[in-house]
Amino acid sequence: MSIPAAAASAQAPWQRLLAQAICDPAQLLRALSLPDHLLPAARRAAALFPLRVPAPYLARIAAGDAADPLLRQVLPLDVECEPQPGFSADPLAEAATQPVPGLLKKYHGRALLIATGACAIHCRYCFRRHFPYADAHAGGSRLEPALAAIAADASIGEVILSGGDPLTLGDLRLAALAQRLAAIPHIHTLRIHSRLPVVLPQRVDAALLRWLAPLSLRKVLVLHTNHPAEIDADVAAALAGLTHSGVTLLNQAVLLRGVNDNADTLIALSERLHGIGVLPYYLHLLDRVQGAAHFDVPQASGEALINAMRARLPGYLVPRLVREIPGASGKTLIA
Repeated sequence: MSIPAAAASAQAPWQRLLAQAICDPAQLLRALSLPDHLLPAARRAAALFPLRVPAPYLARIAAGDAADPLLRQVLPLDVECEPQPGFSADPLAEAATQPVPGLLKKYHGRALLIATGACAIHCRYCFRRHFPYADAHAGGSRLEPALAAIAADASIGEVILSGGDPLTLGDLRLAALAQRLAAIPHIHTLRIHSRLPVVLPQRVDAALLRWLAPLSLRKVLVLHTNHPAEIDADVAAALAGLTHSGVTLLNQAVLLRGVNDNADTLIALSERLHGIGVLPYYLHLLDRVQGAAHFDVPQASGEALINAMRARLPGYLVPRLVREIPGASGKTLIA
């Protein structure tokens, strides 16, 4: 994607990387020296859910390896086009949890703002790959009703910024939103769910930390990291900046067939996360969204993996195995 020179000069480095992300399956295959026979299927699947991979993440994928666990998360496949029983467009029934567009109220004490529909990377297992972002995000004219609903509900103490990925928004917008939330007396915690510090660590720059560090709210950032190979020196440096700015760092991973469905990988992930100051939080069983059935791992296998991790790790490095069930009062813990 090319952008005008004047616009490029006004962009931060992370914004330029975001704008230049690979969106063409043919370009992805060329960049990774993958065979051309993968292209027709990739184009068919990308027509249903577009491809998007930024260069910093691409650099961590092994060239020539179609089974690379990072590639598997982003390469469109023909199997995504096949309907599967038990898999739906809205697996968490989120359409029924919006008091106003873009605001999800599923659990007591918390509210989730769909800040944007944009992401830096399109993960093929994304449970919101069919989400109607055009009608259900809290941007533009929808922001005021969403903030009014939060202000009117004194039971809400924590606001979660999600998407899409909220860190795809510029810092002026994010800082203004954070200050609006901090001005609501009953809000004490801002939680941000983001994959950008992992897939595009350049996003954690001085401009982000300038407004985040002095924010009066408690600050939590929940990362989404599925494999230890996703973590490089740039990611570690980005997360150190967040830690120094008073942000609590947690990680949630999704258990994915062919990516991290073995004990050695999950143990290495927990140890790598701990080494850079991130606490493993959740290991999610797959949300059964249309197009992602090939990633599904049976619950019994997940339980066996958690038991294997408990045998080799201290308890604080073993994430909680959970499944999200529509209508439940919180994540369902798999014992």
